[in-house]
Amino acid sequence: MNELLSLLSRYGYLLILANLFLESVGLPIPAAPILIAAGAAAAFGSLKILNVLMIALAACMLGDLLLFLAGRYTGWAILGFLCRLSVNPETCILRSAESFYKRGRLTLVFSKFLPGINTMAPPMSGSMNMRLAEFLGLDFLAASLYISLFAGLGFFFSHLVSAIADGIASLRHVFYWSLLLGLVVYSIYRLRNYWKGRLYRNVARVSVQDLAAKLASSEGAAKTLVADTRSHGYYDRGAMRIRGSVRLDPNAIFEEMSQLPKEKEIYLYCT
Repeated sequence: MNELLSLLSRYGYLLILANLFLESVGLPIPAAPILIAAGAAAAFGSLKILNVLMIALAACMLGDLLLFLAGRYTGWAILGFLCRLSVNPETCILRSAESFYKRGRLTLVFSKFLPGINTMAPPMSGSMNMRLAEFLGLDFLAASLYISLFAGLGFFFSHLVSAIADGIASLRHVFYWSLLLGLVVYSIYRLRNYWKGRLYRNVARVSVQDLAAKLASSEGAAKTLVADTRSHGYYDRGAMRIRGSVRLDPNAIFEEMSQLPKEKEIYLYCT
C-alpha cells in the first residue's frame, strides 16, 4: 500500500485510469486496492477526491462498454474467451447466464462485487440484446456503488489504511510465498483439468445436411433424437428450433440425460 501511495503521488490519475480500465476489460488486476489507496491519497492532499471518482468511473464504464459491444457482436465467442482462465471453465458461461437470466438487472447492478460475474456481466448483457441506454444506466449505478465504496473507505479511514500498510509491509515475504504457492496450486489444477479433458477434445459432429437427410426418412427419424441445449436467455418456448427436438437444460444436463432413451442416436445443438 505504501508503494501504491508513492506511485499515485507520481503518476496519479493516469494510474487510476489504467488500472480501472484494465480490470474492467477482464485482466486479473484488482481495482479495490488502488481505489482505497487513491481515496487515502486524496485525504492526504495528493489527489482530489472528485477527480479520482470521475476518472475511475469513466475508465470503468469505458471498459464495460467495450465488453458490452463485444458481447453484442460476437455472442458466445467473447464469453468463452473470458471463461478460459476461470477455475471451472465448463460451467463458467452457464452459471453466469443462469444468474443473469434469473436476476438480470440486479446482477448487473451488484456485479462489481461478485468475482467472475463482474467481467461476464457486460458481454452477457450485450449478447442478450439489452438496450444500450438501459445497460449504461445500470452500469453507471454499479460502477458508482463500487468506486464510491472503496474510494470512500480509503478517504475516511486514511490513517487506518496507512497503519495497516505498515503492518502488511512486515509480512511481505509471507505474502509473496503465499502468492507463489497459490499460483503453483492453480497451475496444477489447470494441468489436471487439461489432462482429464483430453478425451473430449474431438467431439463427433454431423453436418446440417446429413442430419436433415436422416430425419427426412421415417426409419432414420425413428432412431434419432435431436436435443436443444441452448442456455437460459437464449431459449424460450417461442424461440425457433428444429422441429421435433426436445429441450435439455444445460444447467441440469446430468439429470436430463438419465431420462433420454438409450436405443436412439442423440444429436445436440446450441445456437
